[in-house]
Amino acid sequence: MAKSIMIQGTMSSAGKSLVTAGLCRILRQDGFRTVPFKSQNMALNSFITDEGLEMGRAQVTQAEAAGVKPSVLMNPILLKPTTDTGSQVIVNGESIGNMSAVEYFAYKKKLIPEIMSAYHALEERADIIVMEGAGSPAEINLKEDDIVNMGMANLADAPVLLVGDIDRGGVFAQLYGTLALLETEERARVKGLVINKFRGDKKILEPGLRMLEERCQVPTLGVIPYLYLNLEDEDSLTTRFNKKDEDLIDLAVIRFPRISNFTDFDVFERIEGVSLRYVDSAAELKNPDMILLPGSKNTMADLMWARQNGLEAAIIHRAETTVIFGICGGYQMLGDHIEDPYEVEEGGSIRGMGLLSMDTVLERNKIRTQVEGSFGEIPGVLSGLSGLPLKGYEIHMGQSAPSRDFCPVCHLLDTVSGAGKEDGMVSGNVYGTYVHGVFDHGNLASEVIRALAKRKGLSEDFGLTMDYEAFKETQYNALADAVRGALDMDKIYRIIGI
Repeated sequence: MAKSIMIQGTMSSAGKSLVTAGLCRILRQDGFRTVPFKSQNMALNSFITDEGLEMGRAQVTQAEAAGVKPSVLMNPILLKPTTDTGSQVIVNGESIGNMSAVEYFAYKKKLIPEIMSAYHALEERADIIVMEGAGSPAEINLKEDDIVNMGMANLADAPVLLVGDIDRGGVFAQLYGTLALLETEERARVKGLVINKFRGDKKILEPGLRMLEERCQVPTLGVIPYLYLNLEDEDSLTTRFNKKDEDLIDLAVIRFPRISNFTDFDVFERIEGVSLRYVDSAAELKNPDMILLPGSKNTMADLMWARQNGLEAAIIHRAETTVIFGICGGYQMLGDHIEDPYEVEEGGSIRGMGLLSMDTVLERNKIRTQVEGSFGEIPGVLSGLSGLPLKGYEIHMGQSAPSRDFCPVCHLLDTVSGAGKEDGMVSGNVYGTYVHGVFDHGNLASEVIRALAKRKGLSEDFGLTMDYEAFKETQYNALADAVRGALDMDKIYRIIGI
């Protein structure tokens, strides 16, 4: 049977996901078959596996760090918020419908057999399972029937490390207060404390660490420095949304209220001289070289938001001179109409931006698949992408059909069904596709930046960079080095039982 250890946090965005990923890479480096596991994840960034099943991207990142193929076993329950009080519930990679928060709270205990089935399946293929909690284990209003923090630790009989975020301040109160709100048997599971995101001289911190240990009677296993790494963020608490200045090549991502899979654009952040700005007003848009419309969990509502705050008009105004690229929900918005006859989102119909001659009908069944293929013979500024190979995945409710002859963006093979198809549309400077991760393969992101740079008369060498997959490997190794250097790994191995 596999050994296990669980990473919990004092709050959302304390760093659980990255600490989990760091441990996964360390354990892999040390020769252990390691897999991540998070029983329930709430996120709008998701991924499609080889089997066409949907899971949270945080566990994909952790699987990559562990050197294993992502599997829905690592994230059996995924909640994708559709409103402020409701989510689409995905179990074992497939949607079982939308539920309000109250409905899900009453229902979730029924999912324990599914969770444990996934966990036991992972036990058969791993030496160590590195588990991640969600939010905080001290949410006393949610502790009844918990299935993701101490409830999950109890089901798996796993020791727990508790991570606090010193960058937000109050880390001693975070850690002490969290322990104080746990039940006696829950506190007994916490075998170590970790302070994350530290900037400064650790000597100043040491008296506080000693007092913390005395009060909590739990050892502090280390202080992880604030890490400046380029790894995917789980969801909307990302620091990527912080305001940035324009660089030589300026990319503007529309930050929809229900933005999803914004990781599609992470690849551009590693290219020197490129700014990737997330904007949510017409004034912030300014005059970028490229406008990116990301996915959305509620395309119709987010299109109305852009219409009401002036962003839609600003995008349409720039379509003659600026490259515009939409992915998934962003692609749907660029068309003429969106119909929702089955009330998948808002119901009824809505006019699109009218920049691509197509109509979209939202359907009950979600399309989930992986794809590979190549760009077609596309015109315009990005014509240099023509014929280049690509791969990615699709997650969308609905189909888009051209209203006249059109130029597709991609020629694809659905690797789940084996069917070939054409995808996307281009008209002038406006491009759209359903393929998530479309820029991640090979040097496609560099080719995009070079095309934009050439248009501005910049050097042809601008934007040269390494393959994205190779770049991510350097980041996982850097994360492991930092976590290994900060934590007492000998104690952690003893806690795991190795």
